Amino acid sequence: MTDATDDGLMPFQAMEILKRAKALEATGRSICHLEVGEPGAPPAPRVLEAVRKALPDAQGYTNAKGLAELRAGLVGYYQSQHGVAVDPEAIVCTMGSSAGFILAFHAAFRPGARIAVTRPGYPAYVNTLLGLGFGVAEIPVTAANGWRLTGADIAAAHARAPFDGLLFASPANPTGAAVDRAGLQEIVETCARLGVTFISDEIYHGLDYRGPSVSALELTDQAIIINSFSKYYCMTGWRIGWMVVPERFVRRAEILQQNLFISAPTLSQIAATVALGERDYAEEQKAAYATNRLRLNAGLAELGFAVGSPSDGAFYAYAGISAFSNDAMEFCARLLDEAGVAATPGVDFDRTDGHGFVRFSYAGTGESIERAIERLQGWLRRA
Repeated sequence: MTDATDDGLMPFQAMEILKRAKALEATGRSICHLEVGEPGAPPAPRVLEAVRKALPDAQGYTNAKGLAELRAGLVGYYQSQHGVAVDPEAIVCTMGSSAGFILAFHAAFRPGARIAVTRPGYPAYVNTLLGLGFGVAEIPVTAANGWRLTGADIAAAHARAPFDGLLFASPANPTGAAVDRAGLQEIVETCARLGVTFISDEIYHGLDYRGPSVSALELTDQAIIINSFSKYYCMTGWRIGWMVVPERFVRRAEILQQNLFISAPTLSQIAATVALGERDYAEEQKAAYATNRLRLNAGLAELGFAVGSPSDGAFYAYAGISAFSNDAMEFCARLLDEAGVAATPGVDFDRTDGHGFVRFSYAGTGESIERAIERLQGWLRRA
């Protein structure tokens, strides 16, 4: 699972672990899935009913930017949730946030541009940038500061080696760290002062446990916003997301969408349009994550993992494993094979210091969390 290409591309270890876990399940093994950030619940019932009604219809291409109804729904979302007026023409519906990143990189930057990301951070950021021919600047964040990025961090990294863009998530993967409004304002202002294009990954919005999520759109109209229905709306496999693009990038993003993806999947857009109105259902799922969050954090702490306070948002615990191992890859491989618990090694998120960490997802059921803790306890006792 450690092979890399000549240009530095690495496997997505969460998906490698998932593949191995599925293979074990096929032999009859019982696996606790804490490796991927994937809600265990289906979309809301009204979403499924809308899809059933649409199935007999021809599912042709939509406008490259997406269904007018979905974009209008997203305009309403920003007005009601964030108090921001968004032009529907600035919204592009995408094949998940993944396609949004590709469109954002190519719309805002020229080949060879350097884009900064936090370390630890979502591994697809680095791998997508490298695969597309962009440079990567990593800005370390630490447990001592709650894994939160600051304006000072950005300025110091830029002074060492300038970069053209910053891609930042709050809440973040894998740490669940989130900045408050003042912290995000500082990041936005620092990027503006340095001439750095800011890309705000807001895929975990709605999954803040300290208060309402703050969108960068509340603070600036010059940021590129990436979001998705995958996490909050329980629609990972539907591959449907969106981006909000500053006026100067809109036409280029649309042309890229036309040529790279044509349009997002029509059936998924229909589902997403309905999902926007099902926030009560999404909040029920969030309440379950909140319970899992506290149980998992307490359980890991009792077993000797270094976890600190429960995460601010998302549905992850980024746990230090120094009490057990200094090799997260080997630790996770044994944990899966011997205990039937799937977790993701920290090297997926931090190629430099991630060997001492493991990420556990608490997006599944409460029963799966309890079972995983019991298995961890028994496995560690035997090890």
